Amino acid sequence: MKKLVVITGASAGIGKELAIKFSQEGYPLLLLARRVELIETLKLDNVICKSVDVRNYDDFKAAIDEAEKKFGPVDCLINNAGIMPLDKVYNLDLKIQYDMVDINIKGVLNGMNIVINQMKNVKTGTIINVSSVAGRWTSENRVVYNGTKFAVHAISESARKELAPYNVRILTIAPALVDTDLISTTTNEDVLENYHKYKKDLKGGLTAIQVAEVIYYAYSLPQNVSLKEIVLSDTKQVI
Repeated sequence: MKKLVVITGASAGIGKELAIKFSQEGYPLLLLARRVELIETLKLDNVICKSVDVRNYDDFKAAIDEAEKKFGPVDCLINNAGIMPLDKVYNLDLKIQYDMVDINIKGVLNGMNIVINQMKNVKTGTIINVSSVAGRWTSENRVVYNGTKFAVHAISESARKELAPYNVRILTIAPALVDTDLISTTTNEDVLENYHKYKKDLKGGLTAIQVAEVIYYAYSLPQNVSLKEIVLSDTKQVI
């Protein structure tokens, strides 16, 4: 039997397509999202679905403990959950800024800390942190979002160096524009209009399926092959 894969933010977009792909490949799965009913409608085999907010360490850990009792130790954790409310920093409510920090950074740290020592002890395992090109350069209306994704890049790269001697892989995936509903937390109409125009010009950008395929490929390589960072975009997207 294949080893357990955990995916956060599995209810839509890249997370949903990852769930479908890994299920098709025969992996037992723990799928986490706040909107658990959306995961359950996928009706995938060999799956545990849990309503978990990645900011809540105890609930996150309890879900993983339950899945490990049924399927064995986690071999792959994909930290995919994140939010992207776009606006000028002086317009963006401070609570929303804090939510971005807590979900996009602390959520990643929670997941990593739950599985990392077990992986270190058995000298195998993979953690895949879904970041963004926003973690490599800044752009308009993304002050806090840029900050969170720069943090994910730095955390991932530094952790990779510390875990490399233990044969544990830490991979950073940095997509550009992807055709998902990530923009749904943005409320500024002008920002939304510009975003959708840019997206239309690129015919939607990458699909979530394409990103999921890249992530699956990176994981499916032999354990001694580490694609440390993958930056991907639609060919026509300049930045």
